[in-house]
Amino acid sequence: MTCDLCKLLEAPPADVLVWQDAQLSVVLVDEPHYPGFARVIWHAHVKEMTDLEPAERGHVMWAVWQVEAAQRAVMAPDKVNVASFGNMTPHVHWHVIPRFSNDVHFPQPTWGPAQREPVPQDLAVRRALLPQLRAAIIAHLNQ
Repeated sequence: MTCDLCKLLEAPPADVLVWQDAQLSVVLVDEPHYPGFARVIWHAHVKEMTDLEPAERGHVMWAVWQVEAAQRAVMAPDKVNVASFGNMTPHVHWHVIPRFSNDVHFPQPTWGPAQREPVPQDLAVRRALLPQLRAAIIAHLNQ
């Protein structure tokens, strides 16, 4: 089985890759209803956080918190969802998703039942913030 995240990290598209160091990458996810959705992906193909050394786990979580801080500063979401599943792709990665009270699924999880139709104007405003979000993520991670 080929790992989708390993394939992505081999040659990440410039518009997807936001930041990387020797151990991990931060990418923006093209999820139409969730502009600003980011993933923090560990480069090595390991299945669980406990497969990493304590310092490596700390590095992953530091990156997750920096992405969340950038999302909050730029997008002002009502909530940020942070999750690590790996059921479909068993490769350490974290989802960092800005949520808004009028998004399609709120207050349900993004995979739950839709609660309302998307508001195109709100999505357009959030998409317009993506260049600023990208810059903020880079700034937070380069501290």
